[in-house]
Amino acid sequence: MNALSIKKGTSRKSAYDLKNPLGDEQERHTLAVLVDNVDGVLARVIGLFSGRGYNIESLTVAEVDHTGHRSRITIVTTGTPQVIYQIKAQLERMVVVHEVHDLTVEGASVERELALIKVEGTGNNRVEAMRMAEVFRASVVDTTLESFVFELTGTPEKIDAFVDLMVPLGLQEVARTGVAAMARGI
Repeated sequence: MNALSIKKGTSRKSAYDLKNPLGDEQERHTLAVLVDNVDGVLARVIGLFSGRGYNIESLTVAEVDHTGHRSRITIVTTGTPQVIYQIKAQLERMVVVHEVHDLTVEGASVERELALIKVEGTGNNRVEAMRMAEVFRASVVDTTLESFVFELTGTPEKIDAFVDLMVPLGLQEVARTGVAAMARGI
C-alpha cells in the first residue's frame, strides 16, 4: 500500500482497472521441451534464459528418442505469468524445438528428483541417520566406518526435508539431478 492507501494499479479517480490481468506474483512452472539432439541446442535454449535474465531453478536433459535424435529438456523456472508466457512463446519459435509443454498448467503431473547425500557420523548420529533414512525410504549405496552415502528419490520438497534433517547429523555433501517431470494420464 502507498501513502494514500490505494492498491497498485488502481486509482480513486479512474474508471479503468489498471492492474495487470496476468498478475504480478512469481509462479513456479515446470516446462518439458522436446528438441532435436544436435550440437549447441542446449546452449541456444539456455541462452534464451540467460540473455533475458530469466531464472532456472532446475535443468535436466537426456536423449529420449535414439532413432529420431530428439532430447527432452525439463526446466523448472519462476516468473510472473507474463514472463512464463513469454518464455513459452520464445521457446516455441526456436527451429530446433518440436514441442513445449507447461506441465504446471496442463494438468496433473509427476515430478521426481534423485539425490546422493553423504553423511559423516559415528555412534548415536550414525544410528539416527539410519533411522531417518528408513523413514524417508533412502537407500544406502555406499558405507564406510565414518560415513554413508544415501540415495533418495522423490519430490524436491522431500529431498530438501531429508537434507535439512541430515545437517545436524553430519551432512557432508549433496549431489542432485534436477527435476524430471511427466504429465499424468494419457
